[in-house]
Amino acid sequence: MKKTLGYAAHNHNTPLVPFSFERRDPMATDVRIEILFCGVCHSDIHQVRNEWGSSVFPMVPGHEIVGKVTQVGSEVSNFKLGDTVGVGCLVDSCKACPDCNDNLEQFCDNAVFTYNSPDKHTGGSNYGGYSRQIVVNQDFVLHVSDKLDPAAVAPLLCAGITTYSPLRHWKVGKGDKVGIVGLGGLGHMGIKFAHAFGAHVVLFTTTPGKAEDAKRLGADEVVISKNADEMQQHLASFDFILNTVAAPHNLDNYTALLKRDGTLCLLGVPDHPHPSPAVGNLIFKRRRIVGSLIGGLKETQEMLDFCAENAITSDVEIIPIQQINEAYERVLKSDVKYRFVIDLASLK
Repeated sequence: MKKTLGYAAHNHNTPLVPFSFERRDPMATDVRIEILFCGVCHSDIHQVRNEWGSSVFPMVPGHEIVGKVTQVGSEVSNFKLGDTVGVGCLVDSCKACPDCNDNLEQFCDNAVFTYNSPDKHTGGSNYGGYSRQIVVNQDFVLHVSDKLDPAAVAPLLCAGITTYSPLRHWKVGKGDKVGIVGLGGLGHMGIKFAHAFGAHVVLFTTTPGKAEDAKRLGADEVVISKNADEMQQHLASFDFILNTVAAPHNLDNYTALLKRDGTLCLLGVPDHPHPSPAVGNLIFKRRRIVGSLIGGLKETQEMLDFCAENAITSDVEIIPIQQINEAYERVLKSDVKYRFVIDLASLK
């Protein structure tokens, strides 16, 4: 075991504070990583504040990790010392079920998430990326291109793959009209990817002031979703709408905008359910409401390679770890463009 330092929540209603704990030594197929940067995901806030009812304390959050390999196990073949690597939301799975065999480890019933998940090696709950180092099985470590800014890559490990995966799964491409609901950590990546795939991209937002930035990111149009006339102009015209909003709201406003056989894909997990959608909106146009999680390891590596080839990264604001509690409050006020990333060199 090796001592390391992180920031932890000790219960659901107190700030994160410095926390000393131990990381296990690498086993034969493990990689030890010095963490350079870790993104701040809205789900970190949900977990720290126990808004999903499953939090175990103390908790070290963080699942958007980029770092350097500092030690490898005797059987590691995919990585070497000094490699720039990433770790996302998963650090293990059963590797034997149909989901794992299909490279969809995110759906494995025994998937182990990067933090607040049972640690089969040490017992208790595992600790995430708001820390100086982490030890992960090589099968759940990803190659990061040196072409990209590592700080701006970190949010790709969650916000990036969470938007990339559904756009790929539902085969969004040239000639499609695609809506992105919400311009935050997920939404800004959804715009970038949909634009890169050749779609006509429309952002839905409640904030008129975001229009200019949305177009800079790749949106072709911006619709103010509170404006009924603007929404009416787009009735039955979308092939696909990616809804990134994590607060309960009326989904009928968006299902009505879908073409026949169009798809509304939900990414956000609200702490209370959405109002029940109108069935008629669905059955008379054979529309679909679906959900999507992150991606498997194979698809996440594909996404990182695509980003390297197309110079795509997240728009980030880099902070020292000492500002994490202030950053959480700013996330809740949508006061970030568009992802906080912690510089772990600040953790001493």
